[in-house]
Parts: sequence; C-alpha cells; structure tokens
Amino acid sequence: MDSAVIDTQMVAESLRLMLIGMSIVFGFLMLLVVLLRGMSWFAARVAPADFHELAAGAASMSRGTGAAGNPMADPAADSELIAVMAAAVARYRARQGG
Repeated sequence: MDSAVIDTQMVAESLRLMLIGMSIVFGFLMLLVVLLRGMSWFAARVAPADFHELAAGAASMSRGTGAAGNPMADPAADSELIAVMAAAVARYRARQGG
C-alpha cells in the first residue's frame, strides 16, 4: 500500500514538473513572438520609403510579374537588372577576398 501512494505522488510530481516546464517554454515563445513583431514594427517605421518600393519590386519579380518574370518585357530593363546583379556579386566577392 505504501508503494502505491509513493507511485501516485511521483506521478503527480512529474505532471506538475511537466506543466511548469511547458509553461516556461510557452512563455519564452510568446516573448519571442512579441519581440519579433516589435522589431518588425520598428524596422517598418525606421526604413526609408524607397526601401519599401524596392521590396515591392523584388516581390513582383519573384511572382513573375516584373521585368525578369515577363519574357516580353523591355530588354533594357533586363540588361540593367543583370548589370546590377553582376555589380552586387563583384562587390560581395571583393569583400570576401575571393
């Protein structure tokens, strides 16, 4: 009879410990969500307006609605995009030393 009481107490203690641990993890994850949303809000307030325009242009290109996604688009825009990308790669390689 004594071992049944001890087993019940151990199960109750393990459930209590599990709930404490899960509560701590849940609280940490909620804190992380709040911090990330706050950082996103702050970055949106601080970022210059032209950054939002560039981001919108990049999003349209990734969806295939911009110059890079449209095969009938202006070839000058494609060549300008290629030149910008080549300059970015060259700058990256120069910084990396490779």
